Amino acid sequence: MKKIAVVGLGYVGLPLAAAFGEKREVVGFDINSKRIAELKDGVDFTREVSADELAAAKHLSFTDSLEGIADCQIYIVTVPTPIDEYKSPDLTPLVKASESVGKVLKKGDIVIYESTVFPGATEEVCVPVLEKLSGLVFNQDFFAGYSPERINPGDKEHRVTTIMKVTSGSTPEIAEEVDALYADIITAGTHKASSIKVAEAAKVIENTQRDLNIALMNELSMIFARLKIDTNEVLAAAGTKWNFLPFKPGLVGGHCIGVDPYYLTHKAQAIGYNPEIILAGRRVNDNMGPYAASALVKAMIKKGHTIANSRILIMGFTFKENCPDLRNTRVIDVVRELQDYGCQVDVTDCWADNAEAEHEYGISLVPEPAKGNYDAVLLAVPHREYAALNADELRGYTNGNGVLFDLKGVLPLGHADLRL
Repeated sequence: MKKIAVVGLGYVGLPLAAAFGEKREVVGFDINSKRIAELKDGVDFTREVSADELAAAKHLSFTDSLEGIADCQIYIVTVPTPIDEYKSPDLTPLVKASESVGKVLKKGDIVIYESTVFPGATEEVCVPVLEKLSGLVFNQDFFAGYSPERINPGDKEHRVTTIMKVTSGSTPEIAEEVDALYADIITAGTHKASSIKVAEAAKVIENTQRDLNIALMNELSMIFARLKIDTNEVLAAAGTKWNFLPFKPGLVGGHCIGVDPYYLTHKAQAIGYNPEIILAGRRVNDNMGPYAASALVKAMIKKGHTIANSRILIMGFTFKENCPDLRNTRVIDVVRELQDYGCQVDVTDCWADNAEAEHEYGISLVPEPAKGNYDAVLLAVPHREYAALNADELRGYTNGNGVLFDLKGVLPLGHADLRL
């Protein structure tokens, strides 16, 4: 069997490396030396792979040295593809990873990308880097594939092996080999796309579709708020129809839904098309943080609170529940907006890393908020620890006349003062 190198050991790369490592020789490569040291000790800070699962991957080793992956024949790149401050694709991690692979690339090797990109990026951006650094010729000396990741952080039901995998290759023969490679570990099956571009496009529209559906729910919640109708009640009633899709309003952050659509719109604009619907959905979702903050302030005023210097507790700071990932969390939008109103905002999160919160957002998390201390409590991210609390327990953090905002509607109807 060919030896595999998985380049990038985050939420996507590590579960994949562990799955392959149960069956064949795999080297997990990451430039973060601390991350490599932790993994060698059986510790995964993302909590995606347990110590037992790492131990079960008997053929998996780790390295932060390029020499450690120089003898591999298959390179799977799983690095982040974020957006910059102008909401344009930032391909820097992808290019740097390609440069690293290019330095050890040999004749006959295959480079497979899993990072989310716009259609054409693998062959237009990554392959030229591989050719330049290796001195080899694409589809003659080395080959490429694309198999988009479908990891759902924090989801213990839908794992890498139980989610159907889309595969593709730069030649028909390589497409077959890439498909067979993944079919060996993916119990849910594989879908071989006709080209790398098709596979790239399939990935980027998966999250664009979800983004637009959530944007519709968010817009409906703003309309229903003006009509004094509870959005969750409306959705429950509409959901009795067999083909009504079960989307809910909320903050749209993370590394996928809040980012991927910009990769597609970037490519669309580059070829002269203005993607109006996709960008409209992005505008709605990007504005939900300030909208939620404004709704909370209005509710506090109605209860007689003075907004300036009021104390507000936000529970949950990660981009989604039961996950420590802080990347692109939109809870920060609520925090900043409330601070602009003059509020004193405390943020607590039992899953997030305080050092990361301080480094990325300048937020110092409060480990144990004081009871009876706040004018409002906003349940922003219902981690299982927070979802286990009832309304009275959550109100225990308020000063008696505080506002309870259940942003995601996890409490029974009528138990909170406010929800989207």
